[in-house]
Amino acid sequence: MIAAIRIKGQVGIRRNIEETLFRIRLRRKYACVVLEPTKENMGMIKKLRNFISYGEITKETYEELVKKRGKKDSEGKLKPFFRLHPPRGGADTKLHYPKGILGENKEMDKLVGRML
Repeated sequence: MIAAIRIKGQVGIRRNIEETLFRIRLRRKYACVVLEPTKENMGMIKKLRNFISYGEITKETYEELVKKRGKKDSEGKLKPFFRLHPPRGGADTKLHYPKGILGENKEMDKLVGRML
């Protein structure tokens, strides 16, 4: 499973990038979605690498994410996104991994843990 977290806000984003963010349900800052690594999803993620942080997460991290931040809609289904806090301890949101948190993040489990 691949977790993608939107790091940058909406100001000054090109239209095609904004549409791609909406398609994968990252409509607000610090929103998180968990996707399967299909060809289509990976293409959208690569296009958004300057605006999101993404990486593989373990099943335990996913279960903790659902337990702490999972919301259900009126029908009782789990919503397809999670709202997270800004990272505890801060993070450089202008640089790519390993100096910052943008792009492909090898320590995604730690980042999600800091944002729960």
